[in-house]
Amino acid sequence: MLAARTVRKGFTLVEILIVVVILGILAAIVIPQFTNASESAKSSSLVSMLQTIRSQLELYQVQHSGDYPSALTTNWDEMTVASGGFGPYLQAPPKNPFVSSTVATKVAAWADTDTDPTGAAADETCGWFYNAASGKIVAAGFDEANQTKQ
Repeated sequence: MLAARTVRKGFTLVEILIVVVILGILAAIVIPQFTNASESAKSSSLVSMLQTIRSQLELYQVQHSGDYPSALTTNWDEMTVASGGFGPYLQAPPKNPFVSSTVATKVAAWADTDTDPTGAAADETCGWFYNAASGKIVAAGFDEANQTKQ
């Protein structure tokens, strides 16, 4: 007598669970690498942006009889709008990617260049600290020496 053979179609529950577990393990390994890559990209972008801003501040100083922009803490107009036959030095106000988007372009005055103002960025009131006397500018919430978010 011939035994009736049944044709099995599809996967068993155990096979599906094994695939799901393997995919979960792979996701746990890969996702943190993407997070690190985005932080690294932000850091690189910010370092490049700081170099551009600083070089444009130096150009401004050369073209304005040794003076740095004084109203930078109010707005970026001195750097983004042409005046007196010079500029614009920047196309748009730069945005600090390490602070909230609502304050990313705001600049706070920084009177004492001997102290590091970036520690004051925890309240996220501005994206940049600027000293009009020295022309020095730093990004809030960013450790430039280590190129990491504070």
